[in-house]
Amino acid sequence: MTGIYPATQQAIRSFVLRQGRLSNAQRRACDTLLPRFGIVFQQHILDLEKVFGRQAPKILEIGFGMGESTAAIAHSNPHNDYLGLEVHTPGVGSLLNKIEDLGLTNMRIIQHDAVEILRYMLPLESLDGVHIFFPDPWPKARHHKRRLIQLGLVRRLCECLKPGGYIHIATDWEDYAIHILQVLQQESCLRNSANDFSPRPDYRPVTKFEQCGVRLGHNVWDLIFLKKQD
Repeated sequence: MTGIYPATQQAIRSFVLRQGRLSNAQRRACDTLLPRFGIVFQQHILDLEKVFGRQAPKILEIGFGMGESTAAIAHSNPHNDYLGLEVHTPGVGSLLNKIEDLGLTNMRIIQHDAVEILRYMLPLESLDGVHIFFPDPWPKARHHKRRLIQLGLVRRLCECLKPGGYIHIATDWEDYAIHILQVLQQESCLRNSANDFSPRPDYRPVTKFEQCGVRLGHNVWDLIFLKKQD
């Protein structure tokens, strides 16, 4: 299996595990709903069709935060199946509550490091799309090595994508947007769907966080690259 990061970088994580306060509702959701909608991390390949119980397009989301956009997208696209990855327990509990409230059947969660999930659990050419919305920008130069979007990760995502599948990344940090664009352009199996940055597609809802940033004059950059078809 192709390495996601060089050996010298394998121990570097793109997140800091700050669990924060877990509400009673989030705790209840983790206790009662995670056994139903969660998948336990294991070092073997998932059968995604068995997990969801059907044949349907499969979309991976890395780092869904509190799950606001994730739930909205899954609710608006019942013909797709969504696999969400997140390490923070409050976010997992929040999304589980949204799954229950909306009656979603096309959403599953793995609470674990995305790099290890990509390395061990996802089948080759199994995904129709990948969403990475507002990953931690690690703005200080000395922390740039912690940024999630690196060439090794992109190459592994390409291995897991079907031909014609897409990678959609959004960020509100301009220098990170430029970094992401440069990284994606380095991967020969991908082509940009736009000249550089893409307009926000209708399927990505504007979150409260994003609305607040826009009011403060912050921009958001969307990048959508497609896996080339032979």
